[in-house]
Amino acid sequence: MSVSDMFTHIQGSLGADQDVREEIRKVVQVLEQTAREILTVLQSVHQPSGFKEIPDKCTKARELFCLVRTHIADLKTKFPVDQYYRFHEHWRFILQRLAFLAAFTVYLETETLVTREEVAHILDIEVVRDKGFHLDVEDYLAGVLIMASELSRLAVNSVTAGDYTRPLRISSFINELDSGFRLLNLKNDPLRKRYDGLKYDVKKIEEVVYDLSIRGLAKETEGEK
Repeated sequence: MSVSDMFTHIQGSLGADQDVREEIRKVVQVLEQTAREILTVLQSVHQPSGFKEIPDKCTKARELFCLVRTHIADLKTKFPVDQYYRFHEHWRFILQRLAFLAAFTVYLETETLVTREEVAHILDIEVVRDKGFHLDVEDYLAGVLIMASELSRLAVNSVTAGDYTRPLRISSFINELDSGFRLLNLKNDPLRKRYDGLKYDVKKIEEVVYDLSIRGLAKETEGEK
């Protein structure tokens, strides 16, 4: 093969690879739009009247996750099944966002931490790498950490809405979450940086709880239990 033929062949391979990336990009854009719609629905719970509508908002979010599953099914067809990590960079961010949205939805429904398996089920993807398109453990953890920031905001807005018990429950949950992350030996730099932000979420929520205690509201809510 001549040098010219060799580079012509290389150009063909590069072009084919670029076509795959462009197809992936198109589907990811649609996924991002659906994720924004879910976020819009869920963030409405931060409004004073939103706390009464949490079940309805979660139901609406669940409906939108049906669209997410359809888009992901389309994404799976855009690249060879054995090249997940070759193209992972294209959907890493949106998968983390979807993991966060799934985690936040489950928390609002049950006030518990969603498992990686539950997130994978909501998105209709795998957990085990060898089975194909899957939820990487680091993407799951990143989603959980994004949720922690959202809960710190929810704790503040709960007080504004006159819900004084919710910040106490959020504080207990976040402290338990922080204890769990302390058990991990995180070496992934982006994930480590996200985890470093968790201590600020813990501090922010503790300040809310402290303020409730100073004002005597925490004691009142404890007495109501």
